[in-house]
Amino acid sequence: MAPRRSALAGLGLASLLGLALYWRKNPSACPYGARAFLTVPHPIVTRPRLHDILAPHAGERLLEIGPGTGYYSLDVATELRPGGTLEIFDVQSKMLDHTMLRASARNLSNLVPTLGDARALSYDDDRFDGAFLVTVLGEIPEQTAALEELYRVVRHDGRVVIGEVFGDPHMVSYTALVDRAVRIGLQPDERIGGRLGYFARFRVNKSGRVHAARA
Repeated sequence: MAPRRSALAGLGLASLLGLALYWRKNPSACPYGARAFLTVPHPIVTRPRLHDILAPHAGERLLEIGPGTGYYSLDVATELRPGGTLEIFDVQSKMLDHTMLRASARNLSNLVPTLGDARALSYDDDRFDGAFLVTVLGEIPEQTAALEELYRVVRHDGRVVIGEVFGDPHMVSYTALVDRAVRIGLQPDERIGGRLGYFARFRVNKSGRVHAARA
């Protein structure tokens, strides 16, 4: 019996590793059917840490890419009142609908949903004071294209905050992130956390930018 259990355990581990490798090589958004994973407490990339590094304040217009079920969205939208707006952008309409329902339940009317692809944001240049995305960048097939778009829609000297955590099969290392970011005019500003997870803030520098090849 014991050898059989060991064999089954080994097979299960191999299956998980194989699935993780597949997700790594084939980036895609977390499906709505797996939304329960988005509601559990997020280790390291916590709401208080996001608040500290993003520093949202009343009257601002911010953008969140990939809100999921609104784990971070509702708290950030609350901080933007009065007069501020959080625009949420996702490739899945069900995620946007879910977040908007939760916002309505909390009497938050300053969220604006938009459906689309993060590689081609449907916003004017310099529209936002800042933007953030948490455990989302690695799910986008062309990460540099998404960073280029964030650079475009966030004003000069605005901030872009990116969160990543170990265990996510799509995790983007801090080194790889900085390498892509600096080549398109996103300048490293602050970092919270380490190898097991981090929030990184970048400042948008629209002077003397060097264009990067999309990858």
